[in-house]
Amino acid sequence: MTISTTGPFDPATTSWEKGRAAGLGDGYDEGYLRGRANAILARTKAVFPFRQIHVLYVVSGKGLPYSPLDEAVITTLQSMTAQVTVTDPRQPVGDIATQLRPNLMLALDGMDLPLEQVKAVRQLGIPTAIWLTDDPYYTDTTTKIVTHYDHVFTLELNCIEMYRQLGCSSVHYLPFGAFLTQYFPLSSPASVRREIGFTGSAYWNRIYFFNPIMPQLMARNIKINGIWWDRLPDYQSYGDKIEQGRWMSPAETNDTYNGSKIVINLHRSHQDDSVNNNALKIPGASPNPRTFEISASGTLQLTDTRDDLARFYKPGEEIETYSSQQELLEKIEFYLTHEKERREIALRALERTLREHTYGHRIDQLLSVVLP
Repeated sequence: MTISTTGPFDPATTSWEKGRAAGLGDGYDEGYLRGRANAILARTKAVFPFRQIHVLYVVSGKGLPYSPLDEAVITTLQSMTAQVTVTDPRQPVGDIATQLRPNLMLALDGMDLPLEQVKAVRQLGIPTAIWLTDDPYYTDTTTKIVTHYDHVFTLELNCIEMYRQLGCSSVHYLPFGAFLTQYFPLSSPASVRREIGFTGSAYWNRIYFFNPIMPQLMARNIKINGIWWDRLPDYQSYGDKIEQGRWMSPAETNDTYNGSKIVINLHRSHQDDSVNNNALKIPGASPNPRTFEISASGTLQLTDTRDDLARFYKPGEEIETYSSQQELLEKIEFYLTHEKERREIALRALERTLREHTYGHRIDQLLSVVLP
């Protein structure tokens, strides 16, 4: 006689066991990814020259989302130069330069800095530089100010020739990068867990792109953070899947990147006249700052294609791209069911970022141009 010790079939117990097994698997995968990411972080330490110079740095003066960029530049400059004096566009920058006689005045964005202040600094024989933050979207304004600086740095490849044609003799391509104090792989699980994440404002091109595929994205546990997402026709039905109406801090953003298996990046449109001042309709070819920040967090990035993206990350190896809604959905499905492939691309992106795309790399390049 055979005695059964298994008892009757219990669907609830079976479901619990499957869920527990899946959870243990996810936990192992997460721990393995974090362990390797932090090992990469520990062994990839770039060293930059220390310069005995004094930099007068003029912040953007615009608050969020520019203030984290200011923090990144200031902190990096402080680690690489003998002295950094920080001021803002509302202060008498020319008088400050007269008193302190810095080796360089560097302005981030520069749209709120009066041009007479820039002129006053130049008249002292002090080199001036501007690092433009939003090209090509506000070129109606930037074209009016760039000729007043000795050196122009832009994050957009397609703006370089235009500034040179205006008479700027020193124009350089300098995208932003990753500030590792703000964006990095967490060593412990993130407070927020999701399969897919998107962080950014709901520009109209993003609304038009996401709206038809929102049901599929919602089925895959997407979480969206940013302003203007109430533009979505069915916004109310998405509940807490959309955190609408506020800027997240870098710490919160890094937490959401770390807690997402896939982070989507979708660049804004150069043709959106509702927010842009780009009468020439100069298209964007270069990756946005978020490209580097996502990569620094050690998660897989799915980004729309950009002409100059491959200069920074190799598609299919260090980053993944999509050119249509269908391709995005297919790649989401693939990478959510192929953990090894997802993990390896994310880790290669992290390593490339640490080797080449930090603020240390960018500031070193800038200073090498201005003060060779």
